[in-house]
Amino acid sequence: MKFFQCLTIIFMILSIVAGSFLIPVSVAVYMHEWNILSAFFIPMAVLWPLTLLLFIKTKRQPIRLTVREGILLVSSAWLGAGLLGAVPFMLSGFVPHFSDAFFESVSGFTTTGASALQNIESYPMALRVWRTQMHWLGGMGIVALTVALFPLLGVGGFQLIKSETSGPDKGKVTAKITHTAKALWFIYLGMTVLQIILLCIAGMPFLEAMCHSFSTLGTGGFSTQNTSIGYYNSAAIEIICTVFMFLAGVNFSLYFHLFTGKPEEFFRNSELRAYIRIAFCAGVGVALVLVPIYGIAAAFRHSFFHVASIMTTTGFSTVNYCAWPAFAQALLFLLMFVGGCSGSTAGGIKVIRWVILRKQAFNEMQRLLHPHGVFSIQLNRRPGRKDVVYSVAGFIFVYFVCLLVTFLAAALTGTDILTDIAASLTLVGNIGAAFGKVGSGGDFSFFPHWAKVVFSFSMLAGRLELYTIVILCVPAFWRR
Repeated sequence: MKFFQCLTIIFMILSIVAGSFLIPVSVAVYMHEWNILSAFFIPMAVLWPLTLLLFIKTKRQPIRLTVREGILLVSSAWLGAGLLGAVPFMLSGFVPHFSDAFFESVSGFTTTGASALQNIESYPMALRVWRTQMHWLGGMGIVALTVALFPLLGVGGFQLIKSETSGPDKGKVTAKITHTAKALWFIYLGMTVLQIILLCIAGMPFLEAMCHSFSTLGTGGFSTQNTSIGYYNSAAIEIICTVFMFLAGVNFSLYFHLFTGKPEEFFRNSELRAYIRIAFCAGVGVALVLVPIYGIAAAFRHSFFHVASIMTTTGFSTVNYCAWPAFAQALLFLLMFVGGCSGSTAGGIKVIRWVILRKQAFNEMQRLLHPHGVFSIQLNRRPGRKDVVYSVAGFIFVYFVCLLVTFLAAALTGTDILTDIAASLTLVGNIGAAFGKVGSGGDFSFFPHWAKVVFSFSMLAGRLELYTIVILCVPAFWRR
């Protein structure tokens, strides 16, 4: 019986994703793109009756998922979302190859922003909206959205959300995980609406403002234009996107504390302070190099935009940063190893892990000077758990193993080393922006079909904090 209950939950999640098709369908009607409607209606017509049938046949009784079952459920839900998201691309006829459609869909839901499509402006607006909408759904988490909307047939939602959320320390901001999911999604929605309004005021058309807000708050990077944000050539739009990219890279639970009268939790957060320092130092460093090229104002604007874009793993661009001086490119390249904050929509290793490793490294130097001393790391001005250091060290090791595997897969395609390294970083870190052939203005269309499928699983692994996907490859996981 538990199998059918888990299957029902997976179909419920996919039905919610299919329900979000109504947004691009509305756009298609508004834009008179009648030929694209069936690409969205057909999967809805198939999925909704199946979900209803499973829901009727399955007994609603509380069930307790084991860790193994929770991992399988979340992995299956995300893989299913990637497959479902590819259907409109294929049925529309604009993306005939499964590998391209699946890559684009997974890139959307994992908020990577790497694209296998060329000349996106030639695609119907409904498909362009769907690309960015996948960022928005995947940013906060499709499982978290389901937990917020439904009681999950009695399944403990915390076990599922732990497999989907980012960071070494996963907890609740309210007593019930359903209330936590609702609170975070409410904040997420509010910030999205605010950015849409501001972009419209800055002169961006409503549909494009909505799409870019989806991509910004989801830290994805898909755009409706081939040249991304640079198409608009607007300082106001760039500044708005810079601010919201930076905000999207902050742990959303801190916003909850800020809005509920606990500002001390926000301002004393160790990760947030490090996040601000890194972004500020990198932004100033890049800007100083760019001043001779753009002048002071434009140099700082382009610098902080691209620092925010890469550090939060969004992937927007305004100019060709691959043509910048080597030092500026080097700083941006190093930011690809950092990422945003845990609990944010950003990808990457996460700032908190580097904070923990830095503090532990300092403790080890202290131990050399004082062999009999007792040292512990301090996080948020409180003693941190000892086991979190081991957790972070293990994650970093698995992260670089995944980078290596993806790098070797890219190298098998015969591309140059810089492109291979950049591709592996952008895929596993869900970054979008890269260097080489996949750099500013580039895409992944030239890779063979088998490589795009492999890359899709690299993106899924990165989005689900590696372990949720990597552990499926461990034989011990499948033994009883």
